[in-house]
This record gives sequence, structure tokens and C-alpha cells, in this order.
Amino acid sequence: MNVQRYAHLLVIGYGNSLRGDDGVGPRLAEALGLLRLPFVRTVICQQLSPEHSGVVSQAHTVVFADASVDEPRTVQFRPLLPGGHAQLMAHAADPRTILAFARAVFDHTPAAWWLTIPATRLEFGEVFSPETEAGYQEAYRRLRAFAEQFAERSCHASGRKERAFANRG
Repeated sequence: MNVQRYAHLLVIGYGNSLRGDDGVGPRLAEALGLLRLPFVRTVICQQLSPEHSGVVSQAHTVVFADASVDEPRTVQFRPLLPGGHAQLMAHAADPRTILAFARAVFDHTPAAWWLTIPATRLEFGEVFSPETEAGYQEAYRRLRAFAEQFAERSCHASGRKERAFANRG
């Protein structure tokens, strides 16, 4: 097994950035990517598809970030397991299906987390509702802390002498 293959954290932010609150996942991934943390990669897409299973299979850990119209109406950051089978039943896949594809096709399932942010306004537009904006701020703090801890541990484990980040600003 190639150790480098599984050395990074992958954050996939998905949703439609032109449909109000649905764009919160891509905006989170974009903001995290701007930090340029070592061992952290980001992907931004409108929806998940089986093709994402390849990049997911090469990660040590993956975080899927998305808007949620479901209960509870709070930011949720929870562990995620692969679905029971790698079968696509709709035009878009959910994170469990992507993990199942990674396991079935590439024989590797990374540790996975699902970060969901409450969404109420899905009309055309690029402005978040107040509820989603507040959720975005909380989700960003939590995701940034998670990614910084991952980067710090990875730098230490790889023998890198520089710190994973300059400041926590």
C-alpha cells in the first residue's frame, strides 16, 4: 500500500451556488482551500457523482459539506459509513453511495464525515438566508479546526519541520 496515497484530508463541498442556501457546501470548501493547509485538498461541485469515488478513494479522510433542508435545524458534523451497495438510484449520488463506490471499485474507503448546514432559501440567488449564514460561520469554524488538526498531525507524522499553518486568525 502506498502510504502517500492515503495521506490527505479531502473536503468536498457540493451544491448549487446559484440557488441561495444550496451553495453553502461549495462556499465552505472554497474558504477552506484558500488557507492552503498542507495535506488538505478541496473539491467543489454542483452534485456528487460516481466519478468522485476515485478521488475519495485516495484520501485518508473525507468530509462532505452540503446544505440540508431536513431536521434537525442545526449544523451537523457526523461520522459517515458507506452505503450497503454501490448502486446509483437517481441522477445524483449521496456521500454514502460515493463511499460504497470507492470501496467496490478502488478497494479503499476513507474515514468519512458529513457536515450539513441548515438551508431554508433555495430560490435563484447567491445570498444566504440568515439561518444559513449563521450555520456557515459555525460550520467554517468547526471545519477549519478539524482541517488544521489534521494538517498539524500529518506534518508531524511526515517529519515536516514547518507548522501546518501560520496563525489561527
